[in-house]
Parts: sequence; C-alpha cells; structure tokens
Amino acid sequence: MYHTIQEFLDDWRQEEALTIKVLERLTDASLKQTVSEQQPRSLGDLAWHLLGGLGGILGGAGLQIEGPDFKAPAPSSAAEILAGYRQMSAAVTNALKAQWNDAKLSESLKLFGFIDTTYGDVLTTVVRHQIHHRGQMTILMRQAGVVPPGVYGPNEEEGAAIRAAQGGK
Repeated sequence: MYHTIQEFLDDWRQEEALTIKVLERLTDASLKQTVSEQQPRSLGDLAWHLLGGLGGILGGAGLQIEGPDFKAPAPSSAAEILAGYRQMSAAVTNALKAQWNDAKLSESLKLFGFIDTTYGDVLTTVVRHQIHHRGQMTILMRQAGVVPPGVYGPNEEEGAAIRAAQGGK
C-alpha cells in the first residue's frame, strides 16, 4: 500500500514509462491480433483497456478525472491509443494531486460498492492492473510479429545483443 501520494507518483512515473515503451511498439496492423478465435479480445482492445483501468478503478474510488473517453471503442490507430494513454495518465496524476491527500490513503472504502479496501490499496491495484495487462500485451505483440521491448530487463533480442557484444558469453 502507498502511504503518500508522492510514493505512488514516483512508482507510477516508472510504470507509466514502461507502459509507454510497450505502446510505442504497437502498429495499426498489430492492434487486430486476438488472443484466439474463442477469445476475440484484440491487442488494440487490451491497449485501450489500460485507459479504462485508470479511469474505471480510480473513478470507482471517487476520483474525478478529466481524460479521454475510455468507454468509447478502441481506436484503430496505435498512435491514438498511445496519445490517449498519455492524456489519461497525465489527467490521473493531476486529479490525484488536486483531490486526494496522504491522509486519505489510509481511509477505507467499498470499491464498486462491494470490495473492502483503502484508497492506498486502490492505487496499488491500478499499478498491478497495468503490469498484468502489459504482460498480456507483450505476448500478443509477439504473435502479431512485433518485437516487444524489454520491460524489467532485456527481451530475447536485447539479451542476445548484449551477449554478442560481450563476446558470446
């Protein structure tokens, strides 16, 4: 759980940068990649869902966010999704600074009317939600022929380049 807004914002800045790194690799064609024929959710839907996670989870906790309409269908443009994510992330950051304070993070609430939690734990959920879906996206990117970036370390191709530069070790 986060104990201060600044603690969250410091962590969020890193997670936001990693998510942007993944979103920047998407192509318009890759957005159509689906999980399977039985699971028609596409990479574009999943990428757009990142905005929904921010707006939906934090909005469910009462944060008033003036960002993109995350309930609208996913755009067919990777650039639009990236721009929407950047706008939503900035809107969330601004809303948190203006509307919540450190003391609020230890307060209890019923998220969505039935989940007993605290405001600090809601922020933790938002970060974990991003990480979870970012991981799913990297698998779909591979299936779509797009090499995802390394996130918490080098990807396969980056690791191979590092080994080659070290003389094949």
